[in-house]
Amino acid sequence: MAKTAAQRQAHYRARRTNGDGERRINTWVTSATDYPLDQLARHHGITRRAILEQLIVEADAAVLRTLDLDTSEWDAYFAVTQ
Repeated sequence: MAKTAAQRQAHYRARRTNGDGERRINTWVTSATDYPLDQLARHHGITRRAILEQLIVEADAAVLRTLDLDTSEWDAYFAVTQ
């Protein structure tokens, strides 16, 4: 029996998640954010995804530089909440 579109999509997402550690994020941003994202991507000649990944990794590194190991701030930053 043929799979439904929802089943095909779920299978595709499961393959992506189990592959090289990629995870799907889905969010809305304002137009005031979307336009500069396009500008940055064009300026650097890379994709919007690459710009987002770069900005997030750089922001995380900046925070980590301010934290001392084995402190409550370090623990709070790495705390897993749901």
